[in-house]
Amino acid sequence: MAHGGNHAASQAHGHDGHHDQEALRMMGFWIFLITDCILFGTLFATYVVLHGSTAGGPTASELFEMPGVIAETFILLTSSFTSGLAVLAMNKGSKRGLIGWLAVTAILGASFIGLEVSEFVKMVHEGATISTSAFLSGFFTLVGTHGVHVSVGLVWMVAIMLQLSRHGINSVTKRKVNVISLYWHFLDVVWIFVFTIVYMMGVK
Repeated sequence: MAHGGNHAASQAHGHDGHHDQEALRMMGFWIFLITDCILFGTLFATYVVLHGSTAGGPTASELFEMPGVIAETFILLTSSFTSGLAVLAMNKGSKRGLIGWLAVTAILGASFIGLEVSEFVKMVHEGATISTSAFLSGFFTLVGTHGVHVSVGLVWMVAIMLQLSRHGINSVTKRKVNVISLYWHFLDVVWIFVFTIVYMMGVK
């Protein structure tokens, strides 16, 4: 009897240990987000200081093409909404719905990156490179860093979809979906600042 009790106790302890590990990983992610906020805060501050230093090169209003930027913004905002729908599907226990909405989110994210890359390529063809002026150094560093974050999020999302298709919805995959959704919403908020501070102020 005592042996059975010990077995049940060790099982319960194992479950608690697993739960603690998940909570620790979640806390680790929050710390990562805080450091990321500091990183973006620094890049925004640098850009604001440098945005007037065009060194006789092209200015923001000459370079920025707002229809493309508005399309990027619309795509990213929509992807934030679909990542929320993925979490709703997960909470309902729908593996198919969860993977489906994550796939839609990833496709929208890839479209966003595609538009951003074509914008960068067009600028470089027009002679506006990262070394042309302090303004462009600040611009490419800030917007490029956000783009890299989105790309990392896409790889991460595909990995989670593969895990879900193999293992289904469990405590580990649940945490991972919650984390990627939070990360995606965070990138959305950062982009709203990019849109306002870089593009809207640039074309004024």
